[in-house]
Amino acid sequence: MNFPLFIARRYLFAKKSHNVINVISAISAIGMAIGTAALILILSVYNGFDDIIRKNLGDISPDLLMTGPGGVAKFVPDSSLIDRLCEDQRVESLQFTLEDNVFLTYAGKQCIARVKGVEDDFASFSDIGKHVTEGVFQLRRGDLALAAVGSGVASKLGLHPRFTDPLMLYYPDREAGISISDPTSSARSARVFPSGILTISSDKDAELVIVPLHIVRSLLGGGEDLVSGVEIHLKDNSPRAVKRFKRDYAARCQLLDRYEQEPTLFKMMKYEKAAVFLILIFVVLIVALNIYGSLSMLIIEKEDDIETLRAMGATDTLVRRIFVLEGWLISLSGLAVGLIAGIALALLQQHFGFVKMPGSFIVTAYPVVVKFTDVLLTVAGVALTGLGVALFAARKR
Repeated sequence: MNFPLFIARRYLFAKKSHNVINVISAISAIGMAIGTAALILILSVYNGFDDIIRKNLGDISPDLLMTGPGGVAKFVPDSSLIDRLCEDQRVESLQFTLEDNVFLTYAGKQCIARVKGVEDDFASFSDIGKHVTEGVFQLRRGDLALAAVGSGVASKLGLHPRFTDPLMLYYPDREAGISISDPTSSARSARVFPSGILTISSDKDAELVIVPLHIVRSLLGGGEDLVSGVEIHLKDNSPRAVKRFKRDYAARCQLLDRYEQEPTLFKMMKYEKAAVFLILIFVVLIVALNIYGSLSMLIIEKEDDIETLRAMGATDTLVRRIFVLEGWLISLSGLAVGLIAGIALALLQQHFGFVKMPGSFIVTAYPVVVKFTDVLLTVAGVALTGLGVALFAARKR
């Protein structure tokens, strides 16, 4: 039998002579429970939004992206390497893309955007179509070039797929002279008509314009083989398969997986989640300071018991361990209740969506995804916080 734990459990449930100790202990346990449940819920909601962003980006991002050698923005891909990729049985499709910043004008309004030139069958190998909120995703109607525009760009320009005004794209022509009276005369231009408006993510919506590949090539004047990337879609896009494929071609080209294609975004999401976790742990620490008060008062009340234990041969270390375990049991009881409540509420929201999101969004209810790693981190963080406060309260005993 663990003697210090046995005494600590008796002290936890025994009636104290001063009722305020019971009240403070109960408040401490309830506070730890609320803090634990809040950690589970907030981290799960964050996971939900994170999952939506990853899925939305995955609908337009390839499994792997081949970039230029040495990090060059635009290049002509090696034909022998392309042939080898086409013959690889693991590859479902290859898509050539060309991206750059361009100047847009539409019905008298102007803005800078990121134009992406894609092949005609781009929609067949991506889920871009489900992100169209108005119009359709179509890049060609006969000989007429069309464009799909991010909702942020459409808002800046007052653009709508039903309007008949053309969307003009301009890109500087390095070989032409600069005209002060008419700057657009020194730039290459292309005319397209909007076919649909896209809603993917706030960053993409604010800059993305998708047009046929030949339009961007003629606008940039770099030749018919110029690309900024080769998008590779695999039949098996599991993380292990993507990693193996990337390793097989590492000597011949640079391939970026989906995380490497958007490094800033994914790092920011990771840091934001870490910051949220640390802030909530700090809140739990503040709540846990109530344990310090209740434990200090309990030590004063149990002075006679302490002297009795010492007379029976108990060491100061054993006595101190009793009160450390007493304080830790208070925090662990709150942890257990909060863990059950937090997971239960998160799972209910995940399956039934009781709490709705205000306004008009892609999802109607707050998204929730419970992850086992978050549960482990919460348990470890709250348990260690409670243990630290208990050790600090019993340090002089």
